[in-house]
Amino acid sequence: MTKESTYTANLPDADGIYHYTTEEDQIWSELYQRQMTLLADKACREYLDGVKTLGLKPDKVPQLRDVNRRLNETTGFGVEGVPALIPPSRFYELLSQGRFPLATFIRRREHIDYIEEPDIFHEVFGHCPLLTNQSYANFVRRFGEKAVGLGKGYSWHLFRIFWFTVEFGLIKTSQGRRCFGAGIVSSPSETRAAMEGKACEFRPFDLKTVLRTPYRIDIVQPIYYVIDSFSQLESIIEEDIGARINEAKALGDFPPTFEAKAS
Repeated sequence: MTKESTYTANLPDADGIYHYTTEEDQIWSELYQRQMTLLADKACREYLDGVKTLGLKPDKVPQLRDVNRRLNETTGFGVEGVPALIPPSRFYELLSQGRFPLATFIRRREHIDYIEEPDIFHEVFGHCPLLTNQSYANFVRRFGEKAVGLGKGYSWHLFRIFWFTVEFGLIKTSQGRRCFGAGIVSSPSETRAAMEGKACEFRPFDLKTVLRTPYRIDIVQPIYYVIDSFSQLESIIEEDIGARINEAKALGDFPPTFEAKAS
Protein backbone atom coordinates (compact mmCIF):
# COMPACT_ATOMS: atom_id res chain seq x y z
CA MET A 1 0.00 0.00 0.00
CA THR A 2 2.96 2.32 0.10
CA LYS A 3 5.19 1.95 -2.95
CA GLU A 4 4.63 3.91 -6.16
CA SER A 5 2.02 2.49 -8.52
CA THR A 6 2.81 1.59 -12.12
CA TYR A 7 -0.81 2.32 -13.06
CA THR A 8 -2.65 5.61 -13.40
CA ALA A 9 -5.89 6.00 -11.47
CA ASN A 10 -9.05 6.03 -13.56
CA LEU A 11 -11.09 9.14 -12.71
CA PRO A 12 -14.88 9.55 -12.96
CA ASP A 13 -16.70 12.10 -15.04
CA ALA A 14 -19.01 14.77 -13.59
CA ASP A 15 -21.78 12.18 -13.19
CA GLY A 16 -19.58 9.77 -11.27
CA ILE A 17 -19.17 7.38 -14.21
CA TYR A 18 -15.85 5.68 -14.88
CA HIS A 19 -15.17 5.13 -18.56
CA TYR A 20 -13.46 1.93 -19.64
CA THR A 21 -12.29 0.95 -23.10
CA THR A 22 -13.58 -2.02 -25.06
CA GLU A 23 -10.30 -3.79 -24.31
CA GLU A 24 -10.68 -3.14 -20.58
CA ASP A 25 -14.24 -4.50 -20.64
CA GLN A 26 -12.92 -7.58 -22.45
CA ILE A 27 -10.24 -8.12 -19.83
CA TRP A 28 -12.88 -7.92 -17.08
CA SER A 29 -15.03 -10.39 -19.02
CA GLU A 30 -12.23 -12.92 -19.41
CA LEU A 31 -11.24 -12.66 -15.76
CA TYR A 32 -14.84 -12.87 -14.55
CA GLN A 33 -15.80 -15.89 -16.64
CA ARG A 34 -12.59 -17.76 -15.85
CA GLN A 35 -12.96 -17.30 -12.12
CA MET A 36 -16.70 -17.96 -11.92
CA THR A 37 -16.18 -21.29 -13.66
CA LEU A 38 -13.32 -22.19 -11.34
CA LEU A 39 -15.08 -21.07 -8.15
CA ALA A 40 -18.39 -22.88 -8.73
CA ASP A 41 -17.41 -25.71 -6.35
CA LYS A 42 -14.60 -23.97 -4.49
CA ALA A 43 -15.95 -20.66 -3.11
CA CYS A 44 -18.23 -20.54 -0.10
CA ARG A 45 -21.95 -20.01 -0.62
CA GLU A 46 -21.87 -16.55 0.98
CA TYR A 47 -19.36 -15.36 -1.59
CA LEU A 48 -21.29 -16.75 -4.57
CA ASP A 49 -24.52 -15.28 -3.21
CA GLY A 50 -22.75 -11.93 -2.89
CA VAL A 51 -21.77 -11.96 -6.56
CA LYS A 52 -25.48 -12.26 -7.41
CA THR A 53 -26.52 -9.64 -4.86
CA LEU A 54 -24.08 -7.13 -6.36
CA GLY A 55 -25.35 -7.91 -9.84
CA LEU A 56 -21.84 -8.48 -11.19
CA LYS A 57 -21.87 -9.40 -14.88
CA PRO A 58 -19.26 -10.59 -17.37
CA ASP A 59 -19.98 -8.03 -20.09
CA LYS A 60 -18.30 -4.93 -18.66
CA VAL A 61 -16.37 -3.44 -15.77
CA PRO A 62 -18.87 -2.58 -13.00
CA GLN A 63 -19.44 0.99 -11.91
CA LEU A 64 -18.36 2.04 -8.43
CA ARG A 65 -21.64 3.82 -7.73
CA ASP A 66 -23.66 0.66 -8.53
CA VAL A 67 -21.52 -1.48 -6.23
CA ASN A 68 -21.76 1.19 -3.53
CA ARG A 69 -25.56 1.36 -3.79
CA ARG A 70 -26.04 -2.39 -3.59
CA LEU A 71 -23.72 -2.75 -0.60
CA ASN A 72 -25.50 0.08 1.18
CA GLU A 73 -28.81 -1.66 0.60
CA THR A 74 -27.60 -4.96 2.05
CA THR A 75 -25.17 -4.34 4.94
CA GLY A 76 -24.72 -0.58 5.06
CA PHE A 77 -21.15 -0.89 3.82
CA GLY A 78 -19.86 1.15 0.88
CA VAL A 79 -16.87 1.69 -1.37
CA GLU A 80 -14.71 4.68 -2.19
CA GLY A 81 -12.56 5.11 -5.29
CA VAL A 82 -8.86 5.53 -4.53
CA PRO A 83 -5.52 5.32 -6.35
CA ALA A 84 -4.11 1.79 -6.49
CA LEU A 85 -1.87 2.27 -3.46
CA ILE A 86 -2.79 4.32 -0.39
CA PRO A 87 -1.13 4.78 3.02
CA PRO A 88 -2.11 2.18 5.63
CA SER A 89 -3.52 4.91 7.89
CA ARG A 90 -5.96 5.98 5.16
CA PHE A 91 -6.82 2.36 4.39
CA TYR A 92 -7.71 1.65 8.01
CA GLU A 93 -9.60 4.93 8.36
CA LEU A 94 -11.85 4.08 5.41
CA LEU A 95 -12.57 0.60 6.75
CA SER A 96 -13.47 2.06 10.14
CA GLN A 97 -16.02 4.25 8.36
CA GLY A 98 -17.57 1.28 6.59
CA ARG A 99 -16.07 2.16 3.21
CA PHE A 100 -13.85 -0.23 1.33
CA PRO A 101 -11.13 1.52 -0.70
CA LEU A 102 -11.57 0.52 -4.31
CA ALA A 103 -8.93 0.95 -7.01
CA THR A 104 -10.71 1.89 -10.23
CA PHE A 105 -8.16 0.91 -12.90
CA ILE A 106 -8.09 -2.57 -14.45
CA ARG A 107 -4.92 -4.53 -15.17
CA ARG A 108 -3.36 -4.59 -18.61
CA ARG A 109 -3.40 -7.77 -20.66
CA GLU A 110 0.25 -8.52 -19.94
CA HIS A 111 -0.71 -8.71 -16.25
CA ILE A 112 -3.92 -10.66 -16.72
CA ASP A 113 -2.76 -13.66 -14.68
CA TYR A 114 -1.11 -11.76 -11.84
CA ILE A 115 -0.80 -8.19 -10.67
CA GLU A 116 0.85 -7.23 -7.39
CA GLU A 117 -1.18 -4.03 -7.10
CA PRO A 118 -4.91 -4.22 -6.36
CA ASP A 119 -7.02 -3.43 -9.43
CA ILE A 120 -10.78 -3.20 -9.80
CA PHE A 121 -11.10 -6.90 -10.55
CA HIS A 122 -9.38 -7.82 -7.31
CA GLU A 123 -11.28 -5.15 -5.39
CA VAL A 124 -14.81 -5.68 -6.73
CA PHE A 125 -14.79 -9.35 -7.70
CA GLY A 126 -12.51 -10.33 -4.82
CA HIS A 127 -13.56 -8.17 -1.89
CA CYS A 128 -17.03 -6.81 -2.44
CA PRO A 129 -19.26 -9.92 -2.69
CA LEU A 130 -18.63 -10.93 0.93
CA LEU A 131 -19.31 -7.39 2.13
CA THR A 132 -22.96 -8.30 1.47
CA ASN A 133 -22.69 -10.67 4.46
CA GLN A 134 -23.46 -8.79 7.67
CA SER A 135 -21.13 -10.71 9.99
CA TYR A 136 -18.24 -10.31 7.56
CA ALA A 137 -18.97 -6.62 6.97
CA ASN A 138 -19.10 -6.07 10.74
CA PHE A 139 -15.71 -7.75 11.11
CA VAL A 140 -14.10 -5.59 8.41
CA ARG A 141 -15.44 -2.38 9.93
CA ARG A 142 -14.33 -3.35 13.44
CA PHE A 143 -10.93 -4.33 12.10
CA GLY A 144 -10.58 -0.80 10.75
CA GLU A 145 -11.70 0.70 14.06
CA LYS A 146 -9.22 -1.41 16.00
CA ALA A 147 -6.41 -0.46 13.61
CA VAL A 148 -7.17 3.26 13.93
CA GLY A 149 -7.33 2.97 17.71
CA LEU A 150 -4.11 0.98 18.12
CA GLY A 151 -2.02 3.12 15.80
CA LYS A 152 1.12 2.61 13.75
CA GLY A 153 3.07 0.55 16.27
CA TYR A 154 0.61 -2.31 15.93
CA SER A 155 -0.09 -2.00 12.22
CA TRP A 156 2.36 -4.60 10.93
CA HIS A 157 1.12 -7.43 13.13
CA LEU A 158 -2.50 -6.35 12.89
CA PHE A 159 -2.46 -6.66 9.12
CA ARG A 160 -1.65 -10.34 9.49
CA ILE A 161 -5.23 -10.84 10.69
CA PHE A 162 -6.46 -9.14 7.53
CA TRP A 163 -4.05 -11.09 5.34
CA PHE A 164 -5.08 -14.52 6.58
CA THR A 165 -8.82 -13.76 6.52
CA VAL A 166 -9.92 -11.00 4.16
CA GLU A 167 -7.18 -11.70 1.63
CA PHE A 168 -6.44 -15.42 1.99
CA GLY A 169 -9.08 -16.90 4.26
CA LEU A 170 -10.73 -20.31 4.04
CA ILE A 171 -13.86 -21.48 5.84
CA LYS A 172 -15.28 -24.83 6.94
CA THR A 173 -18.66 -25.66 5.40
CA SER A 174 -20.94 -28.69 5.27
CA GLN A 175 -19.54 -29.29 1.77
CA GLY A 176 -15.95 -29.18 3.02
CA ARG A 177 -13.32 -26.45 3.00
CA ARG A 178 -14.19 -23.45 0.81
CA CYS A 179 -12.40 -20.21 -0.04
CA PHE A 180 -13.51 -16.65 0.62
CA GLY A 181 -10.37 -14.48 0.74
CA ALA A 182 -10.12 -11.95 -2.08
CA GLY A 183 -6.56 -12.97 -2.94
CA ILE A 184 -7.81 -16.51 -3.52
CA VAL A 185 -11.09 -15.94 -5.33
CA SER A 186 -9.58 -13.40 -7.74
CA SER A 187 -6.57 -15.55 -8.71
CA PRO A 188 -6.70 -18.88 -10.60
CA SER A 189 -3.32 -20.03 -9.31
CA GLU A 190 -4.21 -19.18 -5.72
CA THR A 191 -7.64 -20.82 -6.04
CA ARG A 192 -6.10 -24.05 -7.24
CA ALA A 193 -3.37 -23.96 -4.61
CA ALA A 194 -5.82 -23.36 -1.77
CA MET A 195 -8.43 -25.86 -2.94
CA GLU A 196 -6.53 -28.48 -4.92
CA GLY A 197 -2.86 -28.14 -4.03
CA LYS A 198 -0.94 -30.43 -1.72
CA ALA A 199 2.14 -28.27 -1.28
CA CYS A 200 0.52 -25.94 1.27
CA GLU A 201 -0.53 -26.22 4.90
CA PHE A 202 -4.00 -25.68 6.33
CA ARG A 203 -4.29 -24.54 9.94
CA PRO A 204 -7.33 -23.81 12.13
CA PHE A 205 -7.56 -20.09 12.78
CA ASP A 206 -5.94 -19.20 16.10
CA LEU A 207 -5.33 -15.51 16.74
CA LYS A 208 -1.98 -15.80 18.51
CA THR A 209 -0.67 -18.19 15.85
CA VAL A 210 -1.81 -15.90 13.04
CA LEU A 211 -0.12 -12.92 14.67
CA ARG A 212 3.18 -14.81 14.68
CA THR A 213 2.99 -15.97 11.05
CA PRO A 214 5.03 -14.03 8.47
CA TYR A 215 3.94 -13.94 4.83
CA ARG A 216 5.01 -12.77 1.38
CA ILE A 217 2.66 -10.95 -0.96
CA ASP A 218 4.25 -12.05 -4.24
CA ILE A 219 4.01 -15.85 -4.01
CA VAL A 220 1.29 -18.48 -3.83
CA GLN A 221 0.66 -18.81 -0.12
CA PRO A 222 2.27 -21.78 1.67
CA ILE A 223 -0.07 -21.48 4.69
CA TYR A 224 -3.82 -20.89 4.90
CA TYR A 225 -5.91 -20.44 8.03
CA VAL A 226 -9.41 -21.90 8.18
CA ILE A 227 -12.24 -20.30 10.14
CA ASP A 228 -15.38 -22.09 11.36
CA SER A 229 -17.82 -19.31 10.48
CA PHE A 230 -18.03 -15.62 9.71
CA SER A 231 -19.50 -15.00 13.14
CA GLN A 232 -16.20 -16.35 14.50
CA LEU A 233 -14.47 -13.39 12.87
CA GLU A 234 -16.78 -11.02 14.75
CA SER A 235 -15.72 -12.67 18.02
CA ILE A 236 -12.02 -12.64 17.15
CA ILE A 237 -11.92 -8.91 16.43
CA GLU A 238 -13.57 -8.14 19.79
CA GLU A 239 -10.62 -9.65 21.67
CA ASP A 240 -7.99 -7.39 23.22
CA ILE A 241 -6.02 -7.21 19.98
CA GLY A 242 -3.36 -4.92 21.40
CA ALA A 243 -2.60 -7.35 24.21
CA ARG A 244 -2.54 -10.31 21.81
CA ILE A 245 -0.09 -8.45 19.54
CA ASN A 246 2.16 -7.65 22.50
CA GLU A 247 2.16 -11.34 23.42
CA ALA A 248 2.98 -12.31 19.83
CA LYS A 249 5.84 -9.78 19.70
CA ALA A 250 7.28 -11.18 22.93
CA LEU A 251 7.15 -14.74 21.60
CA GLY A 252 8.54 -13.78 18.20
CA ASP A 253 7.63 -14.86 14.69
CA PHE A 254 7.56 -18.43 13.51
CA PRO A 255 10.31 -19.30 11.02
CA PRO A 256 9.20 -18.34 7.49
CA THR A 257 7.95 -21.20 5.33
CA PHE A 258 9.18 -19.44 2.21
CA GLU A 259 12.42 -18.05 0.82
CA ALA A 260 13.23 -14.41 1.44
CA LYS A 261 12.38 -12.09 -1.44
CA ALA A 262 15.41 -11.13 -3.50
CA SER A 263 16.34 -7.49 -3.00
